[in-house]
Amino acid sequence: MANQSKKTKTKSSPRKKPVQKRRGRKSTKGSTLKKSIFIVLGVFLMIAMVVFGYFLGQQDRLNSYTPKVQISKTNEKESKRKLLEDLSKIKTQKPQEQNKDRQIPTKPLIDKKVKVERIITKEDVPQRKQYNRVLLSSECEKPKLAIIIDDVSNRRQLSKIQATGLKITPSIFPPSERSMTSHHLAKGLEHYMIHLPMESGRAQFNKQTKTLITTFGKEQIEARVKELRVLFPTARYINNHTGSVFTDNYTAMQTLYTALRKEGFVFVDSRTIASTKVPRITEDFGDAYVARDVFIDNEHHVLYIHRQLQKAVKIAKKRGYAIAIGHPHKMTLKALSGAADIFNEVELVYIDELYQ
Repeated sequence: MANQSKKTKTKSSPRKKPVQKRRGRKSTKGSTLKKSIFIVLGVFLMIAMVVFGYFLGQQDRLNSYTPKVQISKTNEKESKRKLLEDLSKIKTQKPQEQNKDRQIPTKPLIDKKVKVERIITKEDVPQRKQYNRVLLSSECEKPKLAIIIDDVSNRRQLSKIQATGLKITPSIFPPSERSMTSHHLAKGLEHYMIHLPMESGRAQFNKQTKTLITTFGKEQIEARVKELRVLFPTARYINNHTGSVFTDNYTAMQTLYTALRKEGFVFVDSRTIASTKVPRITEDFGDAYVARDVFIDNEHHVLYIHRQLQKAVKIAKKRGYAIAIGHPHKMTLKALSGAADIFNEVELVYIDELYQ
């Protein structure tokens, strides 16, 4: 019995001790793992909170600065606008106060619908040599139509124009390869013009003798105008032959226009290009803008020419005057000779009869 009890004791004691030791190790390991997990989660949570807080702080900072920038830009634009307005007032008021004693009125272009009157200073405009340029057509009861025939270079062409018995203004070429004595045609004529070759977009048209080119300097242009005055001492009107490039060049055309005015010429714009700068230049000088309204013979048959003449008459009736341009073609002169019915409602005049 004693041995059995000893065996039982010896058997039971080793069973209990290992069980107690295993349970203690498991609980210790479990608690350590849980603590580690909580610590890691806590660290991640703190990092996330710090990052999120930093992001919110940046957003608040951007939001707080943006309105200030916008406001400053708005204020800057407003201040610039006010400054420009003040400067513009100074610019428009100051010259009037300084030039009050030396302003000269210029006569306006007389028109049924529009009357223009500008004030310009003597320094801005070269002195007129012969006359004031004022259209007179609307002062008369009957509308006026001026017809110009370009490209006249010989006596035969001039004789055919005169044979129509109509008031037609011939525009005569300066001496060139077509005729070196064309200027003699003007002798004894009371009503005529100069047909001046000017640079066009086609090289073949720029080969005529002494064609004015946009690259010419001021001295070259002025010399040419003085030469024209010597060749045609009684001439008062000049229109351009071709010239689409030259009249579209503001600098070149302004130089020419200034030189023409000094020599007592009136420039009649043939309007060979829609973007001609002549209207702007005449406005700068305070002059009436004189230009072709209708080309009558772009097609060489009588019916077409009559239709173009009717168009010119319609413009004259509406505005008080009109200017038509043709050429010394056989069909053109024939159409003009047979257009008496078309001219019933207008008065045919020479170009200088539109002016005083």
